[in-house]
Amino acid sequence: MPDVSVLDVRFYNQPIGTLTHLQGDRTIFAFNEAYVENPDRPTLSLSFKDDLGGLITKIRPTQRVVPPFFSNLLPEGSMRRYLAERAGVNQQREFFLLWVLGLDLPGALSIHPAAGEALPPGADQALPENAKPNALRFSLAGVQLKFSAFENAGKGGGLTIPVEGVGGSWIVKLPSQQFAGVPENEFSMMTIAGMIGMEVPVINLIDLDAIAGIPEGIGELKGQALAISRFDRTADGPVHTEDFAQVFGVFPDDKYKRASYANIARVIGTEAGDAGAIEFIRRLVFSALIGNGDMHLKNWSLIYPDRRSAALSPAYDLVSTIPYMKGEDTAALNYSRTKKMAELDADELRHLAAKALLPEKLVIATAAETVERFRQAWQAEKGHLPLADTVVEAIEAHAPTVPLYSELA
Repeated sequence: MPDVSVLDVRFYNQPIGTLTHLQGDRTIFAFNEAYVENPDRPTLSLSFKDDLGGLITKIRPTQRVVPPFFSNLLPEGSMRRYLAERAGVNQQREFFLLWVLGLDLPGALSIHPAAGEALPPGADQALPENAKPNALRFSLAGVQLKFSAFENAGKGGGLTIPVEGVGGSWIVKLPSQQFAGVPENEFSMMTIAGMIGMEVPVINLIDLDAIAGIPEGIGELKGQALAISRFDRTADGPVHTEDFAQVFGVFPDDKYKRASYANIARVIGTEAGDAGAIEFIRRLVFSALIGNGDMHLKNWSLIYPDRRSAALSPAYDLVSTIPYMKGEDTAALNYSRTKKMAELDADELRHLAAKALLPEKLVIATAAETVERFRQAWQAEKGHLPLADTVVEAIEAHAPTVPLYSELA
């Protein structure tokens, strides 16, 4: 049996490198010569950028998993288990998950078997005979059950989750079996975020019977689903994105570690300027006010509209988590010195600004504006949003415990 199998890595449908699986379950990523020598090459990731702006080409081999940039393209948790079982692939062997899922990855990346459709050697003795590359193309990173979908033409409308083939321009987030009303919660928080000036994609709540192709085997679902337009898909083709776990070269399991919001802010200030910094502070303050304790590294992303320069992507995964995690007001990451939302005051923001090399005046003014806009929008809209009373009550009780809520009012 051959000891080596290869995946071609394509970027905007152009080959830029290979992932090679070696004996001993090791994986090596290497850029090809044409990409390395191209002075106008599109940016794959800031993690491959050295201190002088050059391309890092010496990348450490990994054991069993693939390098962090590629590992973060794969789904996690129950989504990974579900897709791996359907594909007949061991969920821990990431090279073969990429082989199965690689044609509908986030951003402008796609991954193709170099040897065509043949099963890669050494994938798993238990792989079924009908396993084939990209049999399932729902490789949207994250934990929640979510699928790429097409918008249906005609009077019926609705969305279709394809059985095979490259996914569409919408993401469908199905209701949680653990927590009630999560799609409604996210729809409401994203709606308010848009009202107070944040950039959000088009979102809709959709009845489950308006979604064709919901796969079998995911259990009983209750409530509505959330449909979100994919900001990495346009009529002109894909737009590249990367999350901050990729930016910092952190594996998905470490998305709650290894960096702070000040670290994220510094990158955004450097790469996306004041406009990016303002948008970041808005989302950070808003997340504290609504009690969103899950803004980890993978819930912040950069987007590359011109293929080279980074901007902060539209917002996503804005959810009030405090109704489900009662008594827990801890953020996913340190702001600068603390994770406690009850300690997020103007002084903590000043410390974050200094650490991130952002103008203090800009940070405080943006935070104050966000607090004021939130107070107005929340009071006006809380009774009109599809929120359970328990969620409204949790946010009402929580927001005043964040010092910024009164300090900057």
